[in-house]
Amino acid sequence: MKPFRIHVPDATLADLRERLARVRWPDEIPGAGWTYGSDLATVKELVAYWRDGFDWRVQEAALNAWPQFTETLSGIDVHFVHAKGVGPSPMPLVISHGWPGSIVEFQELLPRLTDPAKFGGDPRDAFTVVAPSLPGYAFSFTPNQPRFGLDKIADVFASLMTDVLGYRRFAAQGGDWGAFITTCLGAFHADKVAGIHLTLLAAGRDGTPGATPTEEEQRYLDEFRH
Repeated sequence: MKPFRIHVPDATLADLRERLARVRWPDEIPGAGWTYGSDLATVKELVAYWRDGFDWRVQEAALNAWPQFTETLSGIDVHFVHAKGVGPSPMPLVISHGWPGSIVEFQELLPRLTDPAKFGGDPRDAFTVVAPSLPGYAFSFTPNQPRFGLDKIADVFASLMTDVLGYRRFAAQGGDWGAFITTCLGAFHADKVAGIHLTLLAAGRDGTPGATPTEEEQRYLDEFRH
């Protein structure tokens, strides 16, 4: 496990600003607004913000406030945040971001999960949070590396939690694409996963064709239709 720190070269940032400055704007039907797509004036404001107003170094410093590492698993270098919980017995928790997304999504969530007492919560509810960059995303990507499906990503995250970090039992949370990965963690690694929390329903919705649902399954189907 190697410590990791985000640092985008100055030349890359300069190249981006130059590209934004060279945008060739399309024509727009007079008075079209948002009728046929993005309003041109709004897009120009957005590009001007990314070119002149956005300070990447500030964002980089905020992300680097969290301890980050990389670990080689299944032939790729997986990047992850490993934020220790502040409490008597923090529950290990792996959280999976969505598509298109990154660990930036967790910037406001991480301090609340790791140190709930700081926000008026109970320190007994603290989590030690592991937030990986999904394989193929951001700092878990290099050109020509293997591409993984949902079940393989779940396998990698389970190995990260148990084999690398030593958590024999952990919880998992995910939204959007991360909800599908978290569902696979619960389904295929139930011996390690204490529970899952989803913000998108990734499970089958109609039951097995031709099968008679159990009483519990029927309640679920009725609730879902409602």
